[in-house]
Amino acid sequence: MSRLAGRSPDPLEILARYPREQVERLLRIPNERLHRDVAEIAELAKPSSLFVHTGSPEDREYVRRRALERREELPSKHPKHTVHFDGPRDLARDKANTRILVAGGREVPLVNTLDRDAGLREVAKLLEGVMEGREMLVAFYLYGPLGSPFTLYGVQITDSAYVVHSEDILYRNGYSAFAERGGGIEYMLFVHATGALDENGWCREVEKRRVYIDPEGNATYSVNTQYAGNTVGLKKLALRLAVYKGFREGWLAEHMFIVGVKGPGGRISYFTGAFPAGCGKTATAMIADTVVGDDLALVRELEGEARAVNPEVGMFGIIDDVNPEDDPEIYRVLTDPEAEVIFSNVLLTEEGDVWWRGKPGEPRKGLNYAGPWWPGKLDEQGREIPPSHPNARFTVSVRHLAKLDPRIDDPLGVPVSAFVFGGRDSTAWPPVEEAFDWDHGIATKGAALESERTAAVLGKVGEVEFNPFAILDFLPISPGAFAELHFRFARRLRKVPKVFGVNYFLRGRDGKYLAEKRDKRVWLKWMELRVHGDVDAVETPTGRVPVYEDLRQLFDRELGKEFSERLYEEMFAVRIPQQLAKLERVLAIYERIPDSPPLLLEILREQGKRLKELRAERGDWVSPFALDKR
Repeated sequence: MSRLAGRSPDPLEILARYPREQVERLLRIPNERLHRDVAEIAELAKPSSLFVHTGSPEDREYVRRRALERREELPSKHPKHTVHFDGPRDLARDKANTRILVAGGREVPLVNTLDRDAGLREVAKLLEGVMEGREMLVAFYLYGPLGSPFTLYGVQITDSAYVVHSEDILYRNGYSAFAERGGGIEYMLFVHATGALDENGWCREVEKRRVYIDPEGNATYSVNTQYAGNTVGLKKLALRLAVYKGFREGWLAEHMFIVGVKGPGGRISYFTGAFPAGCGKTATAMIADTVVGDDLALVRELEGEARAVNPEVGMFGIIDDVNPEDDPEIYRVLTDPEAEVIFSNVLLTEEGDVWWRGKPGEPRKGLNYAGPWWPGKLDEQGREIPPSHPNARFTVSVRHLAKLDPRIDDPLGVPVSAFVFGGRDSTAWPPVEEAFDWDHGIATKGAALESERTAAVLGKVGEVEFNPFAILDFLPISPGAFAELHFRFARRLRKVPKVFGVNYFLRGRDGKYLAEKRDKRVWLKWMELRVHGDVDAVETPTGRVPVYEDLRQLFDRELGKEFSERLYEEMFAVRIPQQLAKLERVLAIYERIPDSPPLLLEILREQGKRLKELRAERGDWVSPFALDKR
């Protein structure tokens, strides 16, 4: 069956127009559906040439060279470091034009949907002839370790060498697995076309930017965009397809890091953690003792235990404010001339240096996401143009990390001791808090996650956004259904992970942040001790917080710094009006979602009741010392 054109083309007839060597590479994979998919897109988009990527070193180098030849990437003074620019109108994920295609156009609460048939017709129209005069690249990737029961498979079709170069760094090549398994592979299909370009090589028709996800067809389509969050298929586009598949099959696809935290005696406990963009997710992963992954996790039940794999082997992280003091590990990798890195939307100076906010030294004249740049340059409204964009990014392999966990390629994943949820909250959540149990944590930490907006998404920075599980932008199902999946998932476990909430952005009465960046190491170490019952906790209406003396010892041992009672009290006081306001906002949302689980609503209401009872007894602001029953 044809996906887009309404008819089934003869794939061999269409493919015969392209170089025999490339077609033979494709035909070595004995999968007729794949042949039809490639032929259909070729017939529709009409590329002048075809390249089928086998994953060989020669093919990887060809892709990298093509990205430079087409000026999708620019060279820097280090041969393995390149710079990509998206243009000033294409610098983040486009929420408004990213839609889940649903049969009949059925509405899904808080999910941007579109009638499936109408969406496929529209994208087919946009793809007509869009690759004329260009090369179409076809690449194959594993979404997880080789030979793992967790692993999914992906096929990328694009006219952007930058997209394939990015995926070569971020994912394991899957051509051999496709060739061996052939028709037995169910794959995700990702179709991308850059669209018409202006004189700078940037997308000319961003008003026609479309990013459509078709869960029923296990495919995504994006056109008239270059930003990796909209174009690199196996990144956040694949996450939506994986969430849908996991929902149907009873496992979790999460927007989560996977890290190892060492405890007494050298034990390692593995945590997964979900944070919206710009909220400290990569920084938390880098400050942990070992890193399995910094962004995505596939979590399944194996023999009654939750286990997680990282579907990626690379990082596409925000580089803004990455510096040698706060982020020594990632800074070392990014400045290593031997590490292959793609920098995006940073400053490329005339001398070939790469600069971003946070890197030592002053920015100098060069090129950035808005074109030629010099210190003091103003935009048309008279505002100063920053040298590096707040959503500037880096793409690099995790293999360069000194902290890389040796189980990165374990086909059975790692056992998960805790789920951690963190957002950017200046008023309510304490720096770290343990939920009473799994259900309470899912309801009040995961499903209730809010965060102040950052530059990673188009819109007004600083606004508080509801972002359950830090995955709202990537859900093809309602938040209520996703919460219900988490409740259901835990019922299959004999060993249920703990759930924690963290918040690095709480402000004190003076308006200043209460925690330093490096303090997150202490929060991780405390969570590890709680997982094993090694320390006590103070019970509050919203969860369990650390005992002061335990934190004092951890700050001294881990960071060599004093931790005062005054700071502890301000960090961990129960701020009841702010907690209630947050709770009421979240509850009002779920009460409007028809498939919200009754258990979720019950837990949220019970927490509100506890907060009001404490307020009646002790007032709006309650010290943790007043709640310590020991």
